[in-house]
Amino acid sequence: MGEALRVMVTAGGGGIGAVIASTFARGGARVHTCDLSADTLSALTQREPAVVGTVVDLSDADAIDRWCQDAIDDLGGVDVLVNNAGIAGPTADVEDISLEQWRQCLAIDLDSHFLTCRAVVPVMKRQGSGSIVNMSSTAGQLGYGRRSPYSAAKWAVIGLTKSLAIEVGRYGVRVNAICPGSVRGDRMDRVIAAEAATRGVEPEVVEAEYTVAQSIARFVDPQEIADMAVFLGSPQSQMVSGQAIAVDGHTETFHI
Repeated sequence: MGEALRVMVTAGGGGIGAVIASTFARGGARVHTCDLSADTLSALTQREPAVVGTVVDLSDADAIDRWCQDAIDDLGGVDVLVNNAGIAGPTADVEDISLEQWRQCLAIDLDSHFLTCRAVVPVMKRQGSGSIVNMSSTAGQLGYGRRSPYSAAKWAVIGLTKSLAIEVGRYGVRVNAICPGSVRGDRMDRVIAAEAATRGVEPEVVEAEYTVAQSIARFVDPQEIADMAVFLGSPQSQMVSGQAIAVDGHTETFHI
């Protein structure tokens, strides 16, 4: 039997990130994750003994660098990095969004991806192998009205992914982006509630709009995102790189 896969997952305390961390761990991987919430990390690591959780503010570049170095040292390298960190950002027309709100959203949704990639790429180059999975969004392919900071960051994540894939392919390192559609969970419930309040409609109206233009008209299960992340980190995807892969039931046009 081969050695255990060495995996790093950002924002893995809850939501999609926790499912990703758990899925890798249950497949035999050694996993390091980080999150801002000590409580959610504690709950995760109690369920999954193969997961090491660290409290990290993912808007703090120095904290990210320290976490990356500590995780790489403990794992003895890194085979898979999953950049899952992201916040919804403000729900408002562009003229009602402050520069502070804009920068906060991009700091988490884009800058954190850059910082972790910068830390792990030299290690993966020396190894001659590795897989980086960046979390974008359907909003990074089609745009997202009243969510311009979020959408801008998710488009940029795809640009980072494709550019980095060009840089590191010669070293046997792969870089891909997952573009989830509407994922069932507390975060999506909050997004829908915020939009409903902004528009002055009931949340049920907004929720129905999110799936009306999908070929498979339902919300995505978090496990479906985790399964794609595991595939992209596996030997079965060795010739998959530079791709933005939607897991969204085929969104024909995006919700407005």
